[in-house]
Amino acid sequence: MSIYNFSAKTIDGKVRNFDEYKGKVLIIVNTASKCGFTPQYDDLQKLYKEYMDKGVEILGFPCNQFAAQEPGSSKDVKEFCTLNFGVTFQLFEKIDVNGANAHPLFKYLIDKAPFNGFDMSNPSNKILDSLIKNRYPELVTGDSIRWNFTKFLIDRKGNVVNRFESSVDPMDLKPYIEEIL
Repeated sequence: MSIYNFSAKTIDGKVRNFDEYKGKVLIIVNTASKCGFTPQYDDLQKLYKEYMDKGVEILGFPCNQFAAQEPGSSKDVKEFCTLNFGVTFQLFEKIDVNGANAHPLFKYLIDKAPFNGFDMSNPSNKILDSLIKNRYPELVTGDSIRWNFTKFLIDRKGNVVNRFESSVDPMDLKPYIEEIL
């Protein structure tokens, strides 16, 4: 089993087989339009523009599992991302990333890159950790995705290299991307 065994429907409803991404560096991220981390779309787009010619693809997966912060339809999500952030990287249909209905891709990603805790020196993580513990205790244990904008870095051979939690700014991935280019 590898990342290339998966497929998903794009935001336009077309099935995309991940073997199309062989030889590319991938950043796979669960997204939401009404989240405190939503402005990360801007930096994700900047990363995409900077690295797309070097073989980097960003794959965004809208998800409504965290405080219902992605309530809209695929059309709504696409319009929001295009108008507000100029997103041109590939977006997919809304999926679940945790639980019984989690997309198989995210089950695989979680298995390959388990949760390693929050960097508590980051003030955002202190707030997020408190929010999760108080309102979403089911997310406290295990390796599940903790919140929107969890990012996974995949090398050119399809290996999951790293997992970055929500508060990690996309621009902070640059040294990791450079290392595997």
